[in-house]
Amino acid sequence: MEKVMNILKPKPNPQQLLRDWQRRLRQECRNIERQIRDIQREEKNVQKAIKEAAKRNDMGSAKALAKEIVRSKRTVNRLYENKAQLNSISMHLGESVAIARTVGHLSKSAEVMKLVNNLMKAPEVAMTMQEFSKEMTKAGVMEEMVNDAVDSALDSEDMEEEIEEEVDKVLTAIAGETTAQLPEAVRKEKLKQPAQSVEDAEGADDEEDLEKLRARLAKVRS
Repeated sequence: MEKVMNILKPKPNPQQLLRDWQRRLRQECRNIERQIRDIQREEKNVQKAIKEAAKRNDMGSAKALAKEIVRSKRTVNRLYENKAQLNSISMHLGESVAIARTVGHLSKSAEVMKLVNNLMKAPEVAMTMQEFSKEMTKAGVMEEMVNDAVDSALDSEDMEEEIEEEVDKVLTAIAGETTAQLPEAVRKEKLKQPAQSVEDAEGADDEEDLEKLRARLAKVRS
């Protein structure tokens, strides 16, 4: 009897589906906003540490921290793009429901399919978009897609070169006045060398603190 009742249970109408999808899209946007705030809060701590490292002429540590700032800013930019695409999906779904009122059913949307497919490659929302893809395919908004594996190594060398170029800009912006006071030869030599352990206990503590800062920033990015 229960199986019969489930079969006879009416399917959600387009308006119900839209409200549910938009509610979940708004939640994803709030999650993204929270992650951006967390990253930017940690960035402030790292910026302070860069200035302190530059003051003690530890340009190796300053550069390593600056690289984390560059990576974080790239993550934030990507998160803003993800949020914009989520809002765009919500808008196109609204248009689909308006059309459904006329034709009596949800129609396929090439734009929604494109946006969902793009977001399935974004680590932060990939799982949610996979669920959306299944539900929207079932509802007739999308065609079934084959989710291509993301090539994480794509252009990785070019990306590292771009990051290196941006690192110097970040150092100049954050610790420009301090680094400008260093002799040119010292500045170049320090930038070439990775952060090295300081022999005394206080220096070791400083490096440990820097590693914790980098780890925290990397964690909120993931």
